[in-house]
Amino acid sequence: MEKNTTHTSFVALGDSFTEGMSDLQPDGSYRGWADLLAARLAARTPGFRYANLAVRGKLIGQILDEQVDTAVAMRADMVTLVGGLNDTLRPKYDAGLVLGRLEEAVERLTPACGQLVLMRSPARRGPVMERFRPRWEKLFDFIDELGARHGALVVDLYGAPVLGEQRMWDVDRLHLTADGHRRVAEAVWQALGGEAADDWRAELAPALPEGWLTRRTGDARFARQYLGPWIGRRLTGRSSGDGRPPKRPELLPYEPLPGDAGVRHEQA
Repeated sequence: MEKNTTHTSFVALGDSFTEGMSDLQPDGSYRGWADLLAARLAARTPGFRYANLAVRGKLIGQILDEQVDTAVAMRADMVTLVGGLNDTLRPKYDAGLVLGRLEEAVERLTPACGQLVLMRSPARRGPVMERFRPRWEKLFDFIDELGARHGALVVDLYGAPVLGEQRMWDVDRLHLTADGHRRVAEAVWQALGGEAADDWRAELAPALPEGWLTRRTGDARFARQYLGPWIGRRLTGRSSGDGRPPKRPELLPYEPLPGDAGVRHEQA
C-alpha cells in the first residue's frame, strides 16, 4: 500500500496496548499512541474522524468477534490491528488457533479500508518474559507474512532495542510508559511517510544502578498490586476488560479527550 499521511479517518483495534495503558492522564483516563497519532493526523486534515475500539485484556478471538465487523462497517481510510500478545501469555496457548483468527481478521479488514497497519509489538526484556519469546517471534513472523500477502504495512516495534528497556514499561511490567507510547506513535507516523519529529529508536541515557533492597521492594509491590490480581483473573476466567466499552466507539470528528490537553499538534 502507498504510504500517505493524509487520511480522513482512522480506526484502531486491539487490547490494552492500543487503548493506551499506562499513559495515564491527570483525570485518570489513558491516552496512548493511537490517540497521539490521531491528533497528528487530524491536524493535517479538516474533518478527520477517529474511533478507538480497543479494550484492555482482549484476546484475538474477542477482537475478531467484537471489533472487526464494527471497523469494517466504518470503511475508514486507515485501520490499525494489534492483537494476539495476550493470547501468548496464556498457559493453554494454541498457536494455530490464534494465528488463524488473526488471519481471518486481516482478511476481513483488508478490503474494507484504504490502509491496514499491523505491528510487531514491543516486548519488555526480563527473565520472566524470556519463556514467551519463542511464541512472540512465531506470531511476529506470521504478521510479516500477512503483511506481505495482503499489502498491509507492518511496523516493527519489536526490533527496536529501546522499547524492550525496563524503563519503558510501567510498574505493572505489562504496559508502556507515556514515553513508550510517544515513541510508538512516532514510529507509526514515520512508517506512514510522515516527516520525523525525532528518533523514536534513540537509546535511553545510562541508568543509575539500583540497590538490592530497591529491586526487592519493587518486586514485592509488583507481586502484590499486579501479579496476584492477574493470576486471580486467569484462574477465574475473568478479564480486566470485562464489561468495559471502548473509549471512542464511534467514528466521529476527532476531538481531544479531557486528558489530551498536552498532545502536541502538528502544523499543516
